Amino acid sequence: MTKWVYSFGGGLNEGGAGMRNLLGGKGANLAEMASIGLPVPPGFTITTEVCSAFYANGNNYPPELAEEVAGALHRVEEMMGLTFGDANAPLLVSVRSGARVSMPGMMDTVLNLGLNDQTVEGLARSSGDERFAWDSYRRFIQMYGSVVMGVPHHRFEDLLEQAKRGLGVHDDTAIKATDWREIVQSYREIVQRETGTPFPTDPQAQLWGAIGAVFGSWMNPRANTYRKLHDIPASWGTAVNVQSMVFGNMGDDCATGVCFTRDPSTGENIFYGEYLVNAQGEDVVAGIRTPQPMAAEKATPDQSPMEKVLPNAYKELLRVRELLEKHYRDMQDIEFTVQSNRLYMLQTRTGKRTAAAALKIAIDMAREGLITQEEAIQRVPPTSLDQLLHPTLDPKAERTQIARGLPASPGAAAGAIVFTAEEVEDRAAQGEDVILVRIETSPEDVHGMHAARGVLTTRGGMTSHAAVVARGMGRVCVAGAGSIHVDYKAQTLTAGGVTLKGGDWITLDGGTGAVYVGKVATIPPTLSGDFSTLMGWADDVRRLRVRANAETPEDAETARKFGAEGIGLSRTEHMFFGPDRIGHVRQMIMADDHDARRKAIEALLPFQRDDFASIFRIMRGLPVTIRLLDPPLHEFLPHGEMELAEVAAALGQSIESLRARRSALSEANPMLGHRGCRLGITYPEIYAMQVRAIIEAAIAVSHETGEAIVPEIMIPLVGVKTELDVTRKAAEAVVAAVFAEKGTTLDYLIGTMIELPRAAITASQIAEVADFFSFGTNDLTQTTLGLSRDDAGSFLPYYVDHGLLPKDPFVSIDREGVGALVRMGAEAGRKTKPRLKLGVCGEHGGDPDSIAFFESVGLDYVSCSPFRVPVARLAAAQAALAKKKQAGIPA
Repeated sequence: MTKWVYSFGGGLNEGGAGMRNLLGGKGANLAEMASIGLPVPPGFTITTEVCSAFYANGNNYPPELAEEVAGALHRVEEMMGLTFGDANAPLLVSVRSGARVSMPGMMDTVLNLGLNDQTVEGLARSSGDERFAWDSYRRFIQMYGSVVMGVPHHRFEDLLEQAKRGLGVHDDTAIKATDWREIVQSYREIVQRETGTPFPTDPQAQLWGAIGAVFGSWMNPRANTYRKLHDIPASWGTAVNVQSMVFGNMGDDCATGVCFTRDPSTGENIFYGEYLVNAQGEDVVAGIRTPQPMAAEKATPDQSPMEKVLPNAYKELLRVRELLEKHYRDMQDIEFTVQSNRLYMLQTRTGKRTAAAALKIAIDMAREGLITQEEAIQRVPPTSLDQLLHPTLDPKAERTQIARGLPASPGAAAGAIVFTAEEVEDRAAQGEDVILVRIETSPEDVHGMHAARGVLTTRGGMTSHAAVVARGMGRVCVAGAGSIHVDYKAQTLTAGGVTLKGGDWITLDGGTGAVYVGKVATIPPTLSGDFSTLMGWADDVRRLRVRANAETPEDAETARKFGAEGIGLSRTEHMFFGPDRIGHVRQMIMADDHDARRKAIEALLPFQRDDFASIFRIMRGLPVTIRLLDPPLHEFLPHGEMELAEVAAALGQSIESLRARRSALSEANPMLGHRGCRLGITYPEIYAMQVRAIIEAAIAVSHETGEAIVPEIMIPLVGVKTELDVTRKAAEAVVAAVFAEKGTTLDYLIGTMIELPRAAITASQIAEVADFFSFGTNDLTQTTLGLSRDDAGSFLPYYVDHGLLPKDPFVSIDREGVGALVRMGAEAGRKTKPRLKLGVCGEHGGDPDSIAFFESVGLDYVSCSPFRVPVARLAAAQAALAKKKQAGIPA
């Protein structure tokens, strides 16, 4: 029989850290912490399997669940010596979500569950603190009303702010018990008015309502958005954790806090976090009150560090910090409560961190002996390395600072001020740089945070929602800039004597917390230290080589700087758009006789030779794959009458004849038309010029530098072997002619791009005349799925959102379809030529999941955009280690 509920704490631990898929991360870690002797309030976990069954059975629970929950709740009552719903000594519980991976702030929580008009009086008597009891009651109504009954959260907040103004107080802690009674009554009236039903008073009804709300929150819009951004399957579900309450809001010897065993922004091995005296957990991350630092050394004179205010609890927390790091062998994110000077642990999980922090923590822990170098490599998510490529402010640039907040997530970002997540998303979709400005963010803002260049809040600390989510997304964030006044109604931001409107530009420095008016110049990052160390370790274990897609000297330099081991794709058509060459290209295409075309081509030869020589010099003997011209022809045709007249004058032809020529060359579907090797076969002069330019440049640079330059000439869009036969023979004739003219030779390769299904299917034949295959997975995806990458954006998101496709196939390779063709082509090609060089040059070459697939296929290299090279290097190392582990080979 399936077990749906697992107890933890109080000496009964039915779970452990290894059961996170079943119990969720929170439930597994609560059981684990309790099992190693940490003070965890007892409770129980309803498994993720219940969530799956809940959705599969029309939001109905398994029939045995109610009995198992009742039994687990009774055990908690016995452990605590309290009774759920008892009017004299009531047990109160929290109800929290707990997915198998951390999703901070995405799902719902209810605290103080079990309170009603009778139990609140019992809580007041048993605690001896009437104010605390009624404060807990109003918190419960506010959370339950919002999470379970759907009352807008701001309805409660607006009433509370109004009450504080009427009482002349600023902090919630200054409100007396009699006032809380009135607020509770007003809260219940809000619930009645908003929902048409009274607030539930039966604790059992409350419990099941909260359980249902947590399961329901697994599919709420913000959770769906977060899962999509972080590639978390909806099928995993969430667990529900029901835990006895401990109270950080019972007085000045009570507190609640969030801390990290190391600094999540920098990775420094220092205890980092914030706490609040006389508060409950949500207060710290909500930004309602300004939290205080943990350590005295981090405190300013006007702050009250926990180390001094609650020294015994702080000392115990230091012991817990050390124990948890050694036990979990990773940086931990801890939630705790102090009740009457006694520490209780509410959660530990692997802490979210910036890329810079992830690097430092992984390397430091390897050097400390906590983990191995191989584990360090696997600890850093490859895509997080993008964060390290963020620009920083140019120290020489002029700037006007208007405010300073907390440096919550590093980097520098500038953009137009926008006050709502929806507008951010809309404007970012139009290509605008925007900054999301909020008093405080909530989980409903996550889609806007993802679309924004940066996030600015006026409330909240380093562990606020804005800070944690922005760090995880790699977005620049300045939090808690309290000197800024935001007026949502007027759509203005006022700070430092300056008032800015929505649409005005500001610049954020996530490294210092500074906010500047206007756009401040930035400089690119420098990569060394921890980055270089990790990349070195990764390079030692990976098998796949990593090249870059580049066709300009700037891109080639960037690729070298990021550790590219060659160029896997140089798209020559991208070299033809310069103002000094586009005219010759148009003449070449529009000419209707051989002599006119040859003249235009000869004018392009020195440009191409110089292009290739520049790249060969920068790559210094590393392999360079140059793809011969592969334009959709329409991109080069003269469009307006002025361009047509310029070409006509250059060719000495009438505009009317060229207009007719342009019409004849226009195609209904250019992506599947007269391009690639088809163009090279019908106009062989074009490829002859390019091959000549490549070989002449290679010979010149080889003599100039003494490096052995081995160019790789790639014939595009081959679909049948005969196409490669013809183009290869023509290329070899040109190479032989250049060798004869120069009186020298060099090694070279001629291969093809596999980007058509037929090429993959007939790869064994094509391999007979190819020295290498480079899988062009961008076009292979288009031609296999019958999708235009440029047009599919109108419906692909719908497909992914509704489960018709697991991922966007242009971002991560479609393993079952496109991937099957890659595997087929690779295996067939090597069956003909066992030493055939195999690579991939589509943008999938920079996607970690796709790289893992290419490792399994046995390709020799991947090629990606220059800025994705570090991502690919680390992903290739992780793929190699995963493959060894799967094969049972020690790392």
